[in-house]
Amino acid sequence: MEFLQSADFWIGLVKIVWINIILSGDNAVVIALAARSLPPEQQRKAVFWGSGAAVVLRVLLTVVAAKLLALSFLQVVGGCLLLWIGFQLLSDSDEDEGESRTYGSLMAAVRTILVADLVMSLDNVIAVAAAAQGSTTLLILGLAISIPLVVFGSTMMIKLMERFPVIVVLGAALIGWVAGETIAGDTALQGLVAAHPSLHYVAAALGAILVVGGGKLWQRRASRAAVST
Repeated sequence: MEFLQSADFWIGLVKIVWINIILSGDNAVVIALAARSLPPEQQRKAVFWGSGAAVVLRVLLTVVAAKLLALSFLQVVGGCLLLWIGFQLLSDSDEDEGESRTYGSLMAAVRTILVADLVMSLDNVIAVAAAAQGSTTLLILGLAISIPLVVFGSTMMIKLMERFPVIVVLGAALIGWVAGETIAGDTALQGLVAAHPSLHYVAAALGAILVVGGGKLWQRRASRAAVST
């Protein structure tokens, strides 16, 4: 327990918690979008279990993150997966209210949260690992403390989405933006992006447009199919 008396330990802990506060905004949006499709009594369970399991995955991911990010086309695959998740989350939110609203399953929501958080955390965990400076205890403590922060942020986002439906679209656009950034950050594309720095933002913007445009188009087709039947 001598490490508790070390100033470096407490400074590192503060760094990790602060990094997670800054970088967990997009993760909170994903959790809120996934949990929003559940009945109200299951939303808290999805947020809690999704956030907790995601943090455990982050600890495991941090150990091998540097090696994973060096693999060519891994971030391309992850970015495409995020695009699909964003598209699904938007196309599934028909913005129906009352008795006509359809609900998803708890396990499906938690699974979506885990997959999305895993992909979105690839870059984030590098910063966390650097702050931990090789201390597994510091890493686990810092990420564990961040759980209530993510839970609070997700719960607040769910309430805002219910009151302002446009936030659902903005949240899906954010997922698409991160997906585009993830693809552009792949090691196989480093030379191309270095030669044309604007491609980073072009890819991010295209990701947001694909998710929102594709999701809205799917919503329209689903609505027409429902009317015709």
